[in-house]
Amino acid sequence: MPALQGKVSVERMCALAQVSRAGFYRWLQSKQPGVEETVVRAAIEEIAVEHHRRYGHRRITAALRHRGMVVNRKRVLRMMQEDNLLAIRTRKFVRTTDSDHPFEVFLNLAKRMELTAINQLWVADLTYIRLQQEFVYMAVVLDAFSRRVIGWALNHSLRSTVAVDALKQAIADRKPLPGLVHHSDRGVQYLKTLKQEEIYCREYQDIEDLRRHSSAFIDEYYNRQRLHSALGYLSPEVFEATASDNGGRAARMSFLRHEEIYPNDLPA
Repeated sequence: MPALQGKVSVERMCALAQVSRAGFYRWLQSKQPGVEETVVRAAIEEIAVEHHRRYGHRRITAALRHRGMVVNRKRVLRMMQEDNLLAIRTRKFVRTTDSDHPFEVFLNLAKRMELTAINQLWVADLTYIRLQQEFVYMAVVLDAFSRRVIGWALNHSLRSTVAVDALKQAIADRKPLPGLVHHSDRGVQYLKTLKQEEIYCREYQDIEDLRRHSSAFIDEYYNRQRLHSALGYLSPEVFEATASDNGGRAARMSFLRHEEIYPNDLPA
């Protein structure tokens, strides 16, 4: 908005005037609604382009509010429709985990953990990715508290140590204390975002091409920039940095009722 502020940023102007950015945008909307409309549209376009049109109107609304803009989702959706900035539609997500099998299924105790900090519960997932001439396999480890990817690995073979390599990377980076729970995938796809927003949007020449793009997406974009709805529209990195100090309190576990463990014991 050069006509409005010259070379001085809105943040700097608000600091000099000792007013909040939200207050400034409210004033602008009431006094110069046409200018405010242009400013919001420009910000929407900037965010959409910055995130390669992966963001829908909810995340863009959250990003605008982080900037202090007073907007609602319906208004942002209307502007994105008018300016053809809606998120690029990707092909339907394909679930690769088959939970319909005759084998014994153990209780998922991870679902009963009440997390209070990082390095209490790590969740792992494994999937295949189709390249031009082959299939390769990717293993990912996330911290369930912050949804941050803390380890990942690629390999040509499913029988290799790809899952172990991802876990070793996570351990080396986080150095967890005793008491950490590591939970492997049991029908829940933690790689859905990666596939929809990166894998399905590109064609990779080979595993090294995939590795370069995956590193950029996971390490630079997903962990540091992408707003996560389950984290109050913060990125995993920011969420970890701003999480309140819990004094080292450990995760809590809710215990099973008798009828959940022995359902056949219930009276007819």
